[in-house]
This record gives sequence, structure tokens and C-alpha cells, in this order.
Amino acid sequence: MTPDKSAADCQSLAEIRAQIDRIDQAMVELLVTRGSYVLAAARFKQSEAEVTAPQRVEQVIARVRALAEARGASADVVERVYRELIAAFTDAEREHWRQQ
Repeated sequence: MTPDKSAADCQSLAEIRAQIDRIDQAMVELLVTRGSYVLAAARFKQSEAEVTAPQRVEQVIARVRALAEARGASADVVERVYRELIAAFTDAEREHWRQQ
């Protein structure tokens, strides 16, 4: 996703907020797509314990931290967001797994 205008090019708070709103819309669409894959993964797991997958969580965290660092962003902020994201999706997957 390419921004309509860079943060540095914004001339007002309204322009910045419009860009943030556009990004939020794209992020929600991506979260919906990610969530569909998370729920689909449940059908391949043999036990509720497999849903948690702590080793996979740490793999994802390491990968997104590296991506953030490569882009010059705060790896700590990205990690915090992803840990919350993963926890929420894990809860949803666990519930989905129980209902299968």
C-alpha cells in the first residue's frame, strides 16, 4: 500500500488524520484476511494445546521485529502490537477449534 501522501508532505492535522483513516481501513481488511487463515489453521490442529503454538508465536515475533528494524521502525512497538494481535487471534482460534 502506497500512501496518497507522505507524512512529511501533509500540511495539516486533517491531512494526517485522513491518511491514518485510510491506513486503518487497509489494516482492518488485512486483519480480516489474516483472521480467516488463523481460523482455517484450527482444522489442522489435533489438540487445543496446539492452538497456542508458543514456538510459532516466537517465530512470528522475531520475523516482524526484523521487518520493523529493516524499515527503521520501533521493533518494540511492533512486537507489542503483534503480541496483542496474536493473543486475540489465538483466543478466536481456540474458540473455533472447540466448536469443530
